Amino acid sequence: MHAHTPAETTAISDDLVLEGLGYKPELKRSFSLFGMIGFAFSVLTCWTALAGSLVVGINSGGPPVIIWSWVGVSLCSMAVAYSFAEICSAFPVAGGQYSWVAILAPQKYARPLSYCCGWFILIGFLSAGAGNGFVGANFVLGMAQMANPDYTIERWHTCLVAYLLLLLAAATNIWGRKALERLSQAMIIFNIVSFIIVVVVILARDNNKQSASFVFKDFQNFTGFGTAYASLLGLLQSAFGMTGYDATAHMTEEMQNARKDAPKAIIWAVWIGAITGFIFLIAVCFCIDNIDDAASSPTGVPIFEIFRSATRSFGAAMVLSIQISIISLVSLAFLCAQSSRLAFAFARDGGLPFSKFFSKVNPKSHVPINAICLVVAVNIALMSIYFGSVTGFGTILAISTEGFYLSYIMPLAVRIWGRWTGKGPEFVAGSYKLKFGFVLNVIGLLYLAFACITFNFPSVHPVNASNMNYTCAAVGASALIAGVTWFTTGKKGFSGPEVGSTFQEVIHAQHAPSSANDSIDLNVKDRTGDTVIDNKAHSE
Repeated sequence: MHAHTPAETTAISDDLVLEGLGYKPELKRSFSLFGMIGFAFSVLTCWTALAGSLVVGINSGGPPVIIWSWVGVSLCSMAVAYSFAEICSAFPVAGGQYSWVAILAPQKYARPLSYCCGWFILIGFLSAGAGNGFVGANFVLGMAQMANPDYTIERWHTCLVAYLLLLLAAATNIWGRKALERLSQAMIIFNIVSFIIVVVVILARDNNKQSASFVFKDFQNFTGFGTAYASLLGLLQSAFGMTGYDATAHMTEEMQNARKDAPKAIIWAVWIGAITGFIFLIAVCFCIDNIDDAASSPTGVPIFEIFRSATRSFGAAMVLSIQISIISLVSLAFLCAQSSRLAFAFARDGGLPFSKFFSKVNPKSHVPINAICLVVAVNIALMSIYFGSVTGFGTILAISTEGFYLSYIMPLAVRIWGRWTGKGPEFVAGSYKLKFGFVLNVIGLLYLAFACITFNFPSVHPVNASNMNYTCAAVGASALIAGVTWFTTGKKGFSGPEVGSTFQEVIHAQHAPSSANDSIDLNVKDRTGDTVIDNKAHSE
């Protein structure tokens, strides 16, 4: 009889938990804790995301709004991240939020709420892919404009380059699955090193730094709206820079020790992102030579103009720009991986039209190729918004963040309901538990609800058809599609996790190999404590 290594034992135990939820393990468990932290941080990659969306904050309040909104968003996001870590430790499944809703919600409403949550996550991830494609294209074209000042960037140039980058990200996921784990480990090192280089170089080379008053106090408003309203708009940049920290949850079926390491990866990624983002923003704001020039840079990327003015060197600015662009482009591949796993999981539960097709996993590569193709196709379609709207980027950011935040609200709401009423399932002994869980859940919920309202505000005055914020319309259209598909196919076809949606059971997974046969004990018990599944399997 084969004696399992500790890694094999843990993987088998995680697979049994997955089977207890009604799913067949199909994806390879290749990600270690360090690799998953690298993956999650590369998806989150706060400081480069903030660099790409800096134009929003510069126009909507300037440095004070940029910095203080980041502090507030980071603290509130911590409450959400810790709440997610607790839930993920108990239910490590690729569906993430929508699976948690199915498990934690009242049985009567579990399936429709889970289905709705799944659609909101899809909106978030698919829009984020388009948004990151936009940022990557802006970086590439911005560097081209720096190298050739006579070049004028057109909107259709941005769209076409974004399409190419999205296709490259999909190709990387289809044919480079084995490299993702190694790439994630390499990228967290490259990311941190690049962050240090960028901050040190711009601070050391800039001889004309701004005052502390300019950075922390002086309000700059280019929106045409009042001060309070513009400050709320500046929140969007920070919120976009701190989204996607549920990345780990959707990759748990590819982690070696999901129940233990997934919560750590979620929390580590947010902490690293918050700290690097804060330091980066302060350094950048001190080095803004002329805020008008940065906001109206011909590169279309204010951070490149800041690099050039701070370093006083085209070569140095280009090197820094290349570093930040590499991180952005690699994060696009990781985001594609995360989005495709979510689409695969949702289709596996019958949540998408043609679910059988999109839930297929290639037997040789163990990759959901059909889901990857779906993701990149929708990314490209959403990116096309920029063809017709000068505020298309802001709209994409708002749609993405709105989708994420709505999906974040739902598991927190049902978790609060469970804590308040005492009817929610108890978590397994030894899982990640919060001492002040209820308080953190409430703080996270209130912040998310407030932000979701803000994301629908127009960003430019006067408002017309070309600069209108179409977030509400896009989310409403998505909700309409979700509602129609629920009544046409989802109501009968959507399942969700078997244990959560059918019995509201609690999973008690205990992997305790004996010295004799290294067997794995998995006990799935319902609320009465009676055993539903008693599995001593995978021991040979």
